[in-house]
Parts: sequence; structure tokens; C-alpha cells
Amino acid sequence: MSSHLNHLRHALSLAHQCIPTPTAFCVGAVLVSPTGEVLSTGFSRELPGNTHAEQCALEKLLPATPPKGSIIYTTMEPCSERLSGNKPCLYRILEAGGIDTVVVGVKEPRTFIGENVCERVLGEKGTVYLHVTGLEKEILEVAERGHEKEG
Repeated sequence: MSSHLNHLRHALSLAHQCIPTPTAFCVGAVLVSPTGEVLSTGFSRELPGNTHAEQCALEKLLPATPPKGSIIYTTMEPCSERLSGNKPCLYRILEAGGIDTVVVGVKEPRTFIGENVCERVLGEKGTVYLHVTGLEKEILEVAERGHEKEG
């Protein structure tokens, strides 16, 4: 469990690099090989085109694909719907191949999308979904930078 937390802390450090916006979360992602080697990293809006953290990590790995047994760590669960029309990160992860486990620090709040179906769909496809607790407060503080605070 400590290695999961260490990789989530790494992802959180990446989320700090996101440019805040009122219409999206600041998220970090780390793609790790079965041997524990960091293959790629990403954070929201790192690459052009309103990109998400998982999308950036996967695109930066191209043309390579993650080896079987890889794990992606993301501060917030991968999106299952994109209001921008871009492909949701859930489906990018499934199509990448090789990623057997998705480790998340927090579930996606209902700020922009009513219900994220990531956990259910990953389970149906045989991919492990692991919600690791302990960093929720810090993750949400970073994720919601740029959002208007109520009263």
C-alpha cells in the first residue's frame, strides 16, 4: 500500500503543475510498469487540446504501449464522459492495452458530470479499480483550484 501512496503523491505533485480553470479539475497521473518503473506522467492541460492527465501520460508514451500488468495512478478517477467531445480517459485506458490496474486518490465529484461510471466499466472489462485513501483533502484542494467557492 505504501508504494500506491508514493505513486499517488507523485501524481499529486504533477497536479500542482496544472493551470487552474473554473471548468475543469487539476489532475495528475503516473503510468507505472509491472516492475515499478515510471513509464510516463501527465497532468491536466499539459498538452494542447484540453487534455486530461491520463490522456497526456498515454500520449507521451506513444508509439509504445504499456506492458501487460501496468498500473496507472491518477489523483481523480478517470473521466467516463467528456463535455468537450474528447474521448473519455476511461476508454483511452482500456484501448491502450496493458493497463491491468487503475489506482485513484478520489472519486470524481459531481461538479461537471452527474455520475462517473469508471469503476463499474473497468470491473466489467476485468481491470482492477483501486481507490486508495489518505490523500483526499490535498487532492481535492489541488483539483478544485480555479473553481468558484460557494458562500
